[in-house]
Amino acid sequence: MNSSGSRPEWLYPADDQRRDDMLAADGQLLPHWQDVLDSLNGLEDIAARQQKALRILRDDGATYNIYGDSTGQSTTWNLDLVPNIIASDEWADVESGLLERAELFNLLLRDIYGERSLIRTGVIPPEAIFCHRGFLRACHGIQLPGEHDLIMHAVDLIRDPQGQYLVLGDRTQSPSGAGYSLENRTVMSRVFPSLFRDSHVHRLSTFFQRLRTKLLSLSPNPSQARVVLLTPGPHNETYFEHAYMANYLGFPLVQSDDLMVRNGFLWMKSLEGLKRVDVLLRRVDDWFCDPVELRADSRLGVPGMLEVVRAGNLVVANPLGSGIVENPVFLRYLPDIAKALLGRELRLGSVHTYWCGAEEDLAYVLEHLSELVIKPVYRQAGSSSVRACELDEQGLLQLKARILADPVQFVAQPHLAAGHLPSLHNEILQPRPALLRTFAVASGESYSLMPGGLTRVGAAENSFVIAGQAGARSKDTWVVDSDHERTLISEQLDDSGALREADLVSMPSRVVENLFWMGRYAERAESTLRILRTTFIQFNSESPAGNEVKDHLLRALQNMAVLVPAELGADEQLDEWVENGTLSNSISSNLNAMLFCADQAKELLSSDTFRVINDIRDALQSLPTELTGNKGSAPEEVLDPLVTALMAFAGLTQESMNRSFGWRFMELGRRLERAQQINTAVTSLLVPAMAESDQNRLAEALLLTLETLISYRRRYRGRMSVETSLDLILLDSSNPRSLMYQLEHIAEYLKAMPQPPAVLHELTLEERTLMQAEVLVKLTPLKEFSLSDDGQRPALLQAMSQCHQLLGQLSDQITDKYFDHREASQQLVRNSMEIL
Repeated sequence: MNSSGSRPEWLYPADDQRRDDMLAADGQLLPHWQDVLDSLNGLEDIAARQQKALRILRDDGATYNIYGDSTGQSTTWNLDLVPNIIASDEWADVESGLLERAELFNLLLRDIYGERSLIRTGVIPPEAIFCHRGFLRACHGIQLPGEHDLIMHAVDLIRDPQGQYLVLGDRTQSPSGAGYSLENRTVMSRVFPSLFRDSHVHRLSTFFQRLRTKLLSLSPNPSQARVVLLTPGPHNETYFEHAYMANYLGFPLVQSDDLMVRNGFLWMKSLEGLKRVDVLLRRVDDWFCDPVELRADSRLGVPGMLEVVRAGNLVVANPLGSGIVENPVFLRYLPDIAKALLGRELRLGSVHTYWCGAEEDLAYVLEHLSELVIKPVYRQAGSSSVRACELDEQGLLQLKARILADPVQFVAQPHLAAGHLPSLHNEILQPRPALLRTFAVASGESYSLMPGGLTRVGAAENSFVIAGQAGARSKDTWVVDSDHERTLISEQLDDSGALREADLVSMPSRVVENLFWMGRYAERAESTLRILRTTFIQFNSESPAGNEVKDHLLRALQNMAVLVPAELGADEQLDEWVENGTLSNSISSNLNAMLFCADQAKELLSSDTFRVINDIRDALQSLPTELTGNKGSAPEEVLDPLVTALMAFAGLTQESMNRSFGWRFMELGRRLERAQQINTAVTSLLVPAMAESDQNRLAEALLLTLETLISYRRRYRGRMSVETSLDLILLDSSNPRSLMYQLEHIAEYLKAMPQPPAVLHELTLEERTLMQAEVLVKLTPLKEFSLSDDGQRPALLQAMSQCHQLLGQLSDQITDKYFDHREASQQLVRNSMEIL
């Protein structure tokens, strides 16, 4: 990288109209940029550091979902290693302007849903509010406790040709990006520890401490506040941020099915029953939050939530209806709004905005259309800004027709070329256009600003759209200072009363259910992999198994994976059962189901555990290629990395998770599934009639599948016997892969589950079912499992069939007791606002 000297070669010429944000007025590099670029230029391992950053992001599960991606795979968060650097004296000016703006938009929000003095005095036209879909009439009169309705405020900033910051737009509904800013900072501090430390970068943690404190203070009882973060779910583009912030702030992450309204309050469904929620930090857009009063087809909100808010029994941050403040029409009237509400003009200006709903503005827009950027007033899927200069004559005519058809729904702004920052591409610094999103949070009597924010740079040198969905990259934003930061007394927060929110609001039952099924799917995939690997070995060994043994192995594989026999050859069936993700209960489908459950419970898994999960995801994607293209390895060797990864996953969950209800349910699912798989394997391999030599070979295959062959050989000196095999597999409670071991541990976990107060000492329904299975296995003598005259084992078949049925009943009983979900409610008629 070349960055030394007064003006690096890769910068634009001095007479170029595009602006480089690291240059002073005289065209020279700013001192704080010079220091950082010189440090980066002296590094010889920049490629290795880039790989380290990617590895950290991957291990942290930092993803961004691209809508419309045909692969359906989440994209790893794209971080540029060259930070955006802002001097503290320059930032001080920006900070004062942004804090003033947050105060103004807070007053604006209160006026819109309160007195509406701005309309009554003619400061803004009524159409600016009532013709915007972000205005929710049902929210009129709703006000949060305290001085702030607007809890979080985000602003997108762009530099004008003179280098001054201008506001491009405001985000008030559910601002995104703060969590990604924190992840960027974490990665950069690990990739460039010395550079980060020597630059005296202002910390971000104080911002999140203030956010947490503010949310807790909104509860009627701050010392025992119950706060949750509502997410649309794993398919949302910024789901990683939702889970990351919930984990960082220490609040439960919930989805709509985790919540319900009853008796005028909002409740979270947990293992212990319903837990009241006081404060809801939402990442669901306004219209989707309540299918009863808002959008009827929404499955992301909670029926009746708005009524609870209206009654004052729930605080939602940001409040429902706050999307109206994002209306770009307000930018046109912002100077007058500021004078009316603050008594002065704003320090920080906005991009000049024309509203087509005003006659004089419409005339100007139509006359200068090719010079402007046309934006829809209401942001929604499928709507985007149009740079008119890129349209041909026919396109301009169509755009004019759209504007004239509904002028109040369009604004126009002059096209401002975003200032450029250096971006690292293939170890070379290249200029890219950049935008900065900053974040303010209500704190005390005013607001506090995140020192820095989320910088995004375009995918190409002349990118017009700079957004994650368009392939933009992100940068960590460093506000640098020569002095160490001071921690104010007000920042030393007393959080002692809220240290145990986990005791007040346990995890949602949905999360526990996903942990339960994550354990089951992981065990099911591992069991299927093991029997499949055993089958490959038997098919390809030096002394190949006979056709009858092969048929029984394939039948066992079918039974363990609950697969329908395919009209394929044996080898083709094996490959199909591995790689076909659309085939029910194939290895790919089981692992994909396990990965989905892991994403649903993302906030509860450690970074090491998620690293192994990502290894499984990578191995799964490459599995078809490995099976068909790796001719130098045996098929069973291709499966070994997946088996090893699943074992590592099981080990990490044992060593890194607290023995909470979540862990117990995950283990309960694992033990229940393993018991069923042992049962099915024994029934499939040892019950059918065949010659004694083949019986012993199948018994050996069974021991190999259940990972007990070595233990068997050490105990019985290699003498193969079906009876001794059954003793080790069914009854030996010291063997972690025996049926009895699973049943005993299931009993242990059931006793530790939350139970209602009991007057009597009788067993619960699930405990009785489990005891029946234990008694059945323990009281049946092994001699009764011997061969009958027809060469079969009817007693073994009967015992295993009854046990299988009891375990199925136990699974249903656990599901009914702990994972009860409601059906979604919705309007019986469509809301008229939906069709606007």
